[in-house]
Amino acid sequence: MNDLFSGSFSRFLSEEQSPRRDDHVIEMGSTAAARSGTAGVNLDKFFADVESVKDELKELERVYFSLQSSHEQSKTLHNASAVKDLRSRMDADVTLALKKAKVLKVRLEALDRSNAANRSLPNCGPGSSSDRTRISVVNGLRKKLKDSMDSFNALRQKISSEYRETVQRRYYTVSGQNPDEKTLDLLISTGESETFLQKAIQEQGRGQVLDTIQEIQERHDAVKDIERNLQELHQVFLDMAVLVQAQGEQIDDIENHVMRANSFVNSGTQQLTKARASQKNTRKWSCFAIILLLVIILIVILSLKPWNWGGGSNNNNNNSNNPTPAPPPPQ
Repeated sequence: MNDLFSGSFSRFLSEEQSPRRDDHVIEMGSTAAARSGTAGVNLDKFFADVESVKDELKELERVYFSLQSSHEQSKTLHNASAVKDLRSRMDADVTLALKKAKVLKVRLEALDRSNAANRSLPNCGPGSSSDRTRISVVNGLRKKLKDSMDSFNALRQKISSEYRETVQRRYYTVSGQNPDEKTLDLLISTGESETFLQKAIQEQGRGQVLDTIQEIQERHDAVKDIERNLQELHQVFLDMAVLVQAQGEQIDDIENHVMRANSFVNSGTQQLTKARASQKNTRKWSCFAIILLLVIILIVILSLKPWNWGGGSNNNNNNSNNPTPAPPPPQ
Protein backbone atom coordinates (compact mmCIF):
# COMPACT_ATOMS: atom_id res chain seq x y z
CA MET A 1 0.00 0.00 0.00
CA ASN A 2 2.90 2.36 0.70
CA ASP A 3 4.21 1.72 -2.82
CA LEU A 4 0.78 2.43 -4.24
CA PHE A 5 0.39 5.71 -2.37
CA SER A 6 3.94 6.78 -3.28
CA GLY A 7 3.31 5.99 -6.92
CA SER A 8 0.03 7.89 -6.92
CA PHE A 9 1.64 10.93 -5.28
CA SER A 10 4.51 10.91 -7.79
CA ARG A 11 2.02 10.67 -10.63
CA PHE A 12 0.17 13.67 -9.22
CA LEU A 13 3.35 15.76 -9.15
CA SER A 14 4.53 14.86 -12.67
CA GLU A 15 1.23 14.30 -14.45
CA GLU A 16 1.87 16.84 -17.19
CA GLN A 17 5.53 15.91 -17.66
CA SER A 18 5.03 12.12 -17.96
CA PRO A 19 1.49 11.22 -18.96
CA ARG A 20 2.39 7.50 -19.31
CA ARG A 21 3.05 7.31 -15.55
CA ASP A 22 -0.58 6.19 -15.10
CA ASP A 23 0.24 2.78 -16.54
CA HIS A 24 3.10 2.39 -14.07
CA VAL A 25 0.85 3.26 -11.12
CA ILE A 26 -1.79 0.79 -12.26
CA GLU A 27 0.88 -1.88 -12.60
CA MET A 28 2.18 -1.15 -9.08
CA GLY A 29 -1.35 -1.30 -7.69
CA SER A 30 -2.00 -4.60 -9.44
CA THR A 31 1.25 -6.03 -8.07
CA ALA A 32 0.39 -4.99 -4.52
CA ALA A 33 -3.09 -6.44 -4.86
CA ALA A 34 -1.66 -9.67 -6.23
CA ARG A 35 0.74 -9.94 -3.29
CA SER A 36 -2.07 -9.32 -0.84
CA GLY A 37 -4.26 -11.88 -2.59
CA THR A 38 -1.49 -14.49 -2.52
CA ALA A 39 -0.89 -13.94 1.20
CA GLY A 40 -4.62 -14.21 1.85
CA VAL A 41 -4.92 -17.49 -0.03
CA ASN A 42 -1.91 -18.92 1.82
CA LEU A 43 -3.39 -17.94 5.19
CA ASP A 44 -6.76 -19.45 4.26
CA LYS A 45 -5.11 -22.78 3.46
CA PHE A 46 -2.95 -22.52 6.57
CA PHE A 47 -5.92 -22.02 8.87
CA ALA A 48 -7.82 -24.83 7.12
CA ASP A 49 -4.90 -27.15 7.95
CA VAL A 50 -4.90 -25.80 11.51
CA GLU A 51 -8.59 -26.65 11.91
CA SER A 52 -7.93 -30.24 10.79
CA VAL A 53 -5.17 -30.51 13.40
CA LYS A 54 -7.55 -29.17 16.06
CA ASP A 55 -10.09 -31.84 15.10
CA GLU A 56 -7.45 -34.54 15.55
CA LEU A 57 -6.53 -33.08 18.94
CA LYS A 58 -10.18 -33.21 20.03
CA GLU A 59 -10.38 -36.85 18.93
CA LEU A 60 -7.20 -37.59 20.87
CA GLU A 61 -8.72 -35.97 23.94
CA ARG A 62 -11.85 -38.11 23.52
CA VAL A 63 -9.69 -41.26 23.41
CA TYR A 64 -7.94 -40.17 26.60
CA PHE A 65 -11.21 -39.79 28.50
CA SER A 66 -12.38 -43.16 27.16
CA LEU A 67 -9.19 -44.80 28.44
CA GLN A 68 -9.55 -43.09 31.79
CA SER A 69 -13.14 -44.29 32.11
CA SER A 70 -12.17 -47.85 31.15
CA HIS A 71 -9.42 -47.87 33.73
CA GLU A 72 -11.79 -46.78 36.48
CA GLN A 73 -14.21 -49.48 35.37
CA SER A 74 -11.48 -52.13 35.53
CA LYS A 75 -11.18 -51.63 39.28
CA THR A 76 -14.66 -53.06 39.83
CA LEU A 77 -14.28 -56.12 37.57
CA HIS A 78 -13.40 -59.54 38.97
CA ASN A 79 -14.52 -61.74 36.10
CA ALA A 80 -11.98 -62.95 33.55
CA SER A 81 -14.25 -62.51 30.52
CA ALA A 82 -15.25 -58.98 31.59
CA VAL A 83 -11.61 -58.03 32.10
CA LYS A 84 -10.79 -59.51 28.70
CA ASP A 85 -13.50 -57.45 26.97
CA LEU A 86 -12.35 -54.32 28.73
CA ARG A 87 -8.77 -55.10 27.77
CA SER A 88 -9.76 -55.34 24.09
CA ARG A 89 -11.54 -51.99 24.26
CA MET A 90 -8.60 -50.30 25.97
CA ASP A 91 -6.18 -51.82 23.45
CA ALA A 92 -8.29 -50.39 20.62
CA ASP A 93 -8.31 -46.94 22.26
CA VAL A 94 -4.55 -46.94 22.81
CA THR A 95 -3.94 -48.07 19.22
CA LEU A 96 -6.22 -45.28 17.98
CA ALA A 97 -4.40 -42.74 20.17
CA LEU A 98 -1.05 -43.88 18.79
CA LYS A 99 -2.37 -43.57 15.24
CA LYS A 100 -3.74 -40.07 15.93
CA ALA A 101 -0.44 -39.01 17.48
CA LYS A 102 1.51 -40.09 14.40
CA VAL A 103 -0.96 -38.29 12.12
CA LEU A 104 -0.62 -35.14 14.24
CA LYS A 105 3.15 -35.36 14.06
CA VAL A 106 3.04 -35.57 10.25
CA ARG A 107 0.60 -32.66 9.97
CA LEU A 108 2.59 -30.43 12.30
CA GLU A 109 5.73 -31.16 10.30
CA ALA A 110 3.77 -30.24 7.15
CA LEU A 111 2.77 -26.93 8.78
CA ASP A 112 6.44 -26.28 9.57
CA ARG A 113 7.35 -26.84 5.93
CA SER A 114 4.50 -24.57 4.86
CA ASN A 115 5.76 -21.84 7.20
CA ALA A 116 9.28 -22.19 5.81
CA ALA A 117 7.99 -21.89 2.24
CA ASN A 118 5.84 -18.90 3.17
CA ARG A 119 8.91 -16.99 4.37
CA SER A 120 10.18 -16.84 0.78
CA LEU A 121 7.15 -14.77 -0.28
CA PRO A 122 7.38 -10.96 -0.43
CA ASN A 123 6.60 -9.22 2.87
CA CYS A 124 6.37 -12.60 4.63
CA GLY A 125 9.98 -13.09 5.69
CA PRO A 126 11.24 -14.00 9.16
CA GLY A 127 9.91 -11.63 11.81
CA SER A 128 7.03 -10.40 9.67
CA SER A 129 3.51 -10.29 11.11
CA SER A 130 2.45 -13.21 8.92
CA ASP A 131 5.41 -15.33 10.01
CA ARG A 132 4.87 -14.50 13.69
CA THR A 133 1.20 -15.44 13.40
CA ARG A 134 1.99 -18.77 11.76
CA ILE A 135 4.70 -19.69 14.27
CA SER A 136 2.48 -18.68 17.20
CA VAL A 137 -0.45 -20.79 15.96
CA VAL A 138 1.69 -23.88 15.30
CA ASN A 139 3.40 -23.46 18.65
CA GLY A 140 -0.02 -23.30 20.32
CA LEU A 141 -0.99 -26.58 18.66
CA ARG A 142 2.22 -28.19 19.84
CA LYS A 143 1.58 -27.02 23.38
CA LYS A 144 -1.88 -28.61 23.27
CA LEU A 145 -0.28 -31.79 22.03
CA LYS A 146 2.22 -31.59 24.87
CA ASP A 147 -0.67 -31.30 27.33
CA SER A 148 -2.15 -34.47 25.82
CA MET A 149 1.25 -36.11 26.15
CA ASP A 150 1.34 -35.27 29.85
CA SER A 151 -2.20 -36.60 30.33
CA PHE A 152 -1.50 -39.94 28.64
CA ASN A 153 1.79 -40.30 30.47
CA ALA A 154 0.11 -39.61 33.81
CA LEU A 155 -2.55 -42.21 32.98
CA ARG A 156 0.14 -44.75 32.07
CA GLN A 157 1.91 -44.17 35.38
CA LYS A 158 -1.39 -44.39 37.25
CA ILE A 159 -2.30 -47.72 35.64
CA SER A 160 1.14 -49.13 36.37
CA SER A 161 1.11 -47.90 39.97
CA GLU A 162 -2.35 -49.26 40.72
CA TYR A 163 -1.52 -52.61 39.15
CA ARG A 164 1.54 -52.74 41.37
CA GLU A 165 -0.68 -52.13 44.39
CA THR A 166 -3.02 -54.91 43.22
CA VAL A 167 -0.18 -57.42 42.98
CA GLN A 168 1.13 -56.35 46.37
CA ARG A 169 -2.31 -56.69 47.97
CA ARG A 170 -2.94 -60.14 46.52
CA TYR A 171 0.51 -61.33 47.47
CA TYR A 172 -0.23 -60.32 51.05
CA THR A 173 -3.67 -61.96 50.92
CA VAL A 174 -2.17 -65.28 49.83
CA SER A 175 1.11 -65.35 51.74
CA GLY A 176 0.37 -63.12 54.70
CA GLN A 177 3.55 -61.15 54.03
CA ASN A 178 4.23 -57.84 52.32
CA PRO A 179 6.59 -58.28 49.38
CA ASP A 180 9.63 -56.04 49.11
CA GLU A 181 10.22 -53.82 46.08
CA LYS A 182 12.57 -56.30 44.43
CA THR A 183 10.03 -59.11 44.70
CA LEU A 184 7.28 -56.89 43.33
CA ASP A 185 9.43 -55.83 40.38
CA LEU A 186 10.24 -59.46 39.65
CA LEU A 187 6.62 -60.57 39.85
CA ILE A 188 5.41 -57.76 37.59
CA SER A 189 8.20 -57.85 35.01
CA THR A 190 8.24 -61.64 34.56
CA GLY A 191 4.55 -62.31 35.04
CA GLU A 192 5.35 -64.67 37.91
CA SER A 193 2.63 -63.09 40.03
CA GLU A 194 0.04 -65.29 38.33
CA THR A 195 2.14 -68.43 38.78
CA PHE A 196 2.80 -67.60 42.41
CA LEU A 197 -0.84 -66.93 43.16
CA GLN A 198 -1.92 -70.06 41.34
CA LYS A 199 0.44 -72.23 43.38
CA ALA A 200 -0.53 -70.54 46.61
CA ILE A 201 -4.24 -70.89 45.98
CA GLN A 202 -3.88 -74.53 44.96
CA GLU A 203 -1.78 -75.29 48.04
CA GLN A 204 -4.35 -73.73 50.34
CA GLY A 205 -7.20 -75.50 48.54
CA ARG A 206 -9.30 -72.44 47.80
CA GLY A 207 -12.19 -72.65 45.34
CA GLN A 208 -12.68 -70.97 41.98
CA VAL A 209 -8.96 -71.17 41.34
CA LEU A 210 -9.23 -71.24 37.56
CA ASP A 211 -11.43 -68.16 37.24
CA THR A 212 -9.27 -66.19 39.65
CA ILE A 213 -6.10 -67.08 37.80
CA GLN A 214 -7.64 -66.18 34.44
CA GLU A 215 -8.81 -62.85 35.80
CA ILE A 216 -5.35 -62.08 37.13
CA GLN A 217 -3.75 -63.17 33.86
CA GLU A 218 -6.07 -60.98 31.78
CA ARG A 219 -5.45 -58.04 34.05
CA HIS A 220 -1.70 -58.53 33.83
CA ASP A 221 -1.76 -58.84 30.03
CA ALA A 222 -3.98 -55.78 29.76
CA VAL A 223 -1.67 -53.69 31.90
CA LYS A 224 1.39 -54.84 29.98
CA ASP A 225 -0.12 -54.16 26.55
CA ILE A 226 -1.51 -50.79 27.55
CA GLU A 227 1.72 -49.77 29.21
CA ARG A 228 3.75 -50.81 26.16
CA ASN A 229 1.49 -48.93 23.74
CA LEU A 230 1.30 -45.88 25.96
CA GLN A 231 5.08 -45.94 26.24
CA GLU A 232 5.32 -45.90 22.44
CA LEU A 233 2.78 -43.08 22.38
CA HIS A 234 4.83 -41.24 24.96
CA GLN A 235 7.94 -41.61 22.79
CA VAL A 236 6.11 -40.05 19.84
CA PHE A 237 5.13 -37.16 22.07
CA LEU A 238 8.69 -36.81 23.35
CA ASP A 239 9.94 -36.42 19.78
CA MET A 240 7.49 -33.57 19.29
CA ALA A 241 8.23 -32.09 22.72
CA VAL A 242 11.72 -31.22 21.50
CA LEU A 243 10.12 -29.28 18.65
CA VAL A 244 7.72 -27.64 21.10
CA GLN A 245 10.63 -26.40 23.18
CA ALA A 246 12.53 -25.17 20.11
CA GLN A 247 9.45 -23.44 18.71
CA GLY A 248 8.72 -21.99 22.14
CA GLU A 249 12.19 -20.49 22.34
CA GLN A 250 11.80 -19.14 18.81
CA ILE A 251 8.41 -17.57 19.50
CA ASP A 252 9.69 -16.16 22.81
CA ASP A 253 12.60 -14.62 20.92
CA ILE A 254 10.22 -13.15 18.35
CA GLU A 255 7.95 -11.85 21.11
CA ASN A 256 10.95 -10.23 22.78
CA HIS A 257 11.83 -8.55 19.50
CA VAL A 258 8.22 -7.44 19.10
CA MET A 259 8.18 -6.04 22.63
CA ARG A 260 11.46 -4.25 22.00
CA ALA A 261 10.14 -2.91 18.71
CA ASN A 262 6.98 -1.79 20.49
CA SER A 263 9.04 0.02 23.11
CA PHE A 264 11.05 1.66 20.33
CA VAL A 265 7.82 2.72 18.62
CA ASN A 266 6.46 4.16 21.86
CA SER A 267 9.75 5.95 22.49
CA GLY A 268 9.74 7.25 18.93
CA THR A 269 6.16 8.45 19.36
CA GLN A 270 7.11 10.30 22.52
CA GLN A 271 10.13 11.82 20.82
CA LEU A 272 7.96 12.82 17.87
CA THR A 273 5.46 14.47 20.22
CA LYS A 274 8.26 16.35 21.93
CA ALA A 275 9.70 17.36 18.56
CA ARG A 276 6.33 18.66 17.41
CA ALA A 277 5.92 20.64 20.63
CA SER A 278 9.45 21.99 20.27
CA GLN A 279 8.73 22.87 16.64
CA LYS A 280 5.61 24.77 17.67
CA ASN A 281 7.54 26.66 20.35
CA THR A 282 10.34 27.42 17.92
CA ARG A 283 7.87 28.66 15.34
CA LYS A 284 6.11 30.80 17.94
CA TRP A 285 9.34 32.40 19.14
CA SER A 286 10.46 32.89 15.56
CA CYS A 287 7.28 34.84 14.87
CA PHE A 288 7.86 36.91 17.98
CA ALA A 289 11.44 37.62 16.93
CA ILE A 290 10.36 38.65 13.41
CA ILE A 291 7.67 40.96 14.79
CA LEU A 292 10.14 42.46 17.26
CA LEU A 293 12.69 42.99 14.50
CA LEU A 294 10.09 44.69 12.33
CA VAL A 295 9.11 46.97 15.22
CA ILE A 296 12.77 47.89 15.84
CA ILE A 297 13.29 48.64 12.14
CA LEU A 298 10.16 50.78 12.10
CA ILE A 299 11.31 52.70 15.17
CA VAL A 300 14.74 53.32 13.62
CA ILE A 301 13.18 54.52 10.39
CA LEU A 302 10.83 56.87 12.23
CA SER A 303 13.65 58.26 14.35
CA LEU A 304 15.89 58.97 11.33
CA LYS A 305 13.09 60.59 9.24
CA PRO A 306 14.67 59.88 5.87
CA TRP A 307 11.98 61.85 4.04
CA ASN A 308 13.50 65.08 5.42
CA TRP A 309 16.82 64.25 3.80
CA GLY A 310 15.43 64.72 0.31
CA GLY A 311 13.95 68.27 1.04
CA GLY A 312 17.21 69.72 2.41
CA SER A 313 19.13 68.60 -0.64
CA ASN A 314 16.72 70.35 -3.01
CA ASN A 315 17.10 73.67 -1.15
CA ASN A 316 20.86 73.47 -1.34
CA ASN A 317 20.69 72.81 -5.06
CA ASN A 318 18.45 75.82 -5.60
CA ASN A 319 20.83 78.08 -3.70
CA SER A 320 23.77 76.90 -5.76
CA ASN A 321 21.93 77.57 -9.04
CA ASN A 322 21.01 81.18 -8.05
CA PRO A 323 24.30 83.18 -7.53
CA THR A 324 24.42 86.01 -5.01
CA PRO A 325 24.02 89.45 -6.83
CA ALA A 326 27.02 91.83 -6.75
CA PRO A 327 26.77 94.88 -4.49
CA PRO A 328 25.97 98.26 -6.27
CA PRO A 329 28.92 100.57 -7.20
CA PRO A 330 29.71 103.39 -4.80
CA GLN A 331 28.34 106.80 -5.73
